[in-house]
Amino acid sequence: MSTVLREQQGAVRILVNHDPATRNAINADLYLALTSALDEAEADPRVAAIVLTGAGGFFCSGGDLRLLAQRRAMTPGQRRERLEGLHDLIRRIGRCGKPVIAAVEGGAAGAGLSLALACDMLVTTREAQFSVAYVKVGLTPDGGATAFLAQFLSRQQLTQLCLSGERFDGARLHAMGAVNQLAEPGQALATAVALAATLEAGPARAMARIKDLCHHAYGATLAQQLDLEAQHMVVSQGDDEAAEGIGAFLQKRPADFRRLRSAAPDDDGR
Repeated sequence: MSTVLREQQGAVRILVNHDPATRNAINADLYLALTSALDEAEADPRVAAIVLTGAGGFFCSGGDLRLLAQRRAMTPGQRRERLEGLHDLIRRIGRCGKPVIAAVEGGAAGAGLSLALACDMLVTTREAQFSVAYVKVGLTPDGGATAFLAQFLSRQQLTQLCLSGERFDGARLHAMGAVNQLAEPGQALATAVALAATLEAGPARAMARIKDLCHHAYGATLAQQLDLEAQHMVVSQGDDEAAEGIGAFLQKRPADFRRLRSAAPDDDGR
């Protein structure tokens, strides 16, 4: 059974997918446990950023094939219902108002890769192994794997990775542009926490809006993105964070947004 362990380091909440026996495979327990942990972290004013990692030196091995084998006996509607558990989790990471950083040791396969790429930033080691492994067991990608990889790869490269299921390492993923920092072996979590800590002093509500803009940027037209930017800017200009930040800048002193973090959310729910 999947368990999500929680640890607090300063303003960083660490969430650990803890099911070493399956190399932290994805299942319905994880959907619920991780969603609950994200909800808690987002609501906690002590938390500025979230780091997601896996126990036992491995991020996530993807879907539990023993459970997936049972879906043959289900109706298509039942299969879709189970699948939406994963997709709801991917959406929840995107909707989280606080930055979520994946810390990948060992590797990530299948939906585990989707889970890592769904995070706002990614830290991994050069040697970590990744794959879009579905084809090797006669399945097709899910969890947004093709959408996320298409942000970095040509259609031809994407097709080769998905049709072959070949492994590629963290260095190659970094070369694609999908990795923020490469860490030494055993240091992915520490590196991700250090990256998360750099966001501690930022304006929490403005950062949530910026995250929303970045998530929409790849699927939106220029007109749509300009409209969303206008919506967020209008709200930001009336926010106490902007008053603090602009005032501090004009007085040539650093703004301290941390004391504003526990303030009530504004009209956009952030």
